[in-house]
Amino acid sequence: MKPRNSLHKASFQKQEAEKKVRCLLCPHICLLQDGELGKCRSRQNVDGTLYSLSYEKICSMAIDPIEKKPLFHFFPDTPILSLSTAGCNFHCLHCQNSHISQVRPDTIPYRELSAKEVIAITLSYPCRLIAFTYTEPTIYYEYMLDIARLAHQQGIKTVMISNGYINRDPLLELIPFIDAMNIDLKFFDNSLYRNTTTGTLNPVLRTLKTVKESGVWLEITNLVIPNRNDRQEAIEEMCNWLANNGFEDTPLHFSRFYPTYKLTDTPPTPVKTLLKAREIALQHGIHYVYLGNVAHTRDEDSYCHNCHSLLIERDNYTIREYRLDNGTCPDCGTDIPGRWSTH
Repeated sequence: MKPRNSLHKASFQKQEAEKKVRCLLCPHICLLQDGELGKCRSRQNVDGTLYSLSYEKICSMAIDPIEKKPLFHFFPDTPILSLSTAGCNFHCLHCQNSHISQVRPDTIPYRELSAKEVIAITLSYPCRLIAFTYTEPTIYYEYMLDIARLAHQQGIKTVMISNGYINRDPLLELIPFIDAMNIDLKFFDNSLYRNTTTGTLNPVLRTLKTVKESGVWLEITNLVIPNRNDRQEAIEEMCNWLANNGFEDTPLHFSRFYPTYKLTDTPPTPVKTLLKAREIALQHGIHYVYLGNVAHTRDEDSYCHNCHSLLIERDNYTIREYRLDNGTCPDCGTDIPGRWSTH
């Protein structure tokens, strides 16, 4: 029997001559011949119309702690239903999930679930959050949007973990139904973006500004890779841009690289490099800076940026102590930026 919804008409497309079609979803702006796949492997020109191949095809689903996304200022210590389909509009040399991101959605095992069924599954567990994660959610845009709309009707909050490589119009249509994002600012150098991810820098910076201006809660991750983006000058340039563009209160996560995929010859990031990156960010006025993929440090704890009191003590993805009082520091009364639960 033919799988249901094997083809789902894609949003943001423009028909061209000779049955060509242009995808307007992300900055690649792929122009596709009849039968051709986009760079994401998830959208295909079929007889002059663009279709999504990923709609309702979930290849990964799990309940995670919200801290794993990572989101540290968005309902800490809350479980979140996390899901993805296959495909990605980047082809990162260091991808941790290449087995699902660098393939067509219909060529690996998947589970067919409608948006309504995803909501029903979420409500059946003790969680009221959904994360679009593991691969790049932009490539299953229509599916994500349908789920997010239904989620908001049911009082479920939604989170998008993204590379930020999405055009402005689709982003603006999506934003009203997304409560938080973590955007991966991979490099602060266009040539590194091109050579390592096949993307470019400026569209990601535009996305960061748009999300920040929208009021959606935002956190940023920067994976520090030896011999690529670990130079002190590069980190200073990135932190300077963030501070000068209003991101002082946006949590910044410096994450440790481990050899993977096509960068297996690159060593893990030295912890001292991450500690220096954190110091640079704080010196540039970024108030909340965290280190990821580093065991047994206190650099995943949250401190008040005003009086430096401990607010949240973390051990990996577990909250050991939670001292926030209704989103304020209990010692000096400073409002702490974020979306907080009532522990």
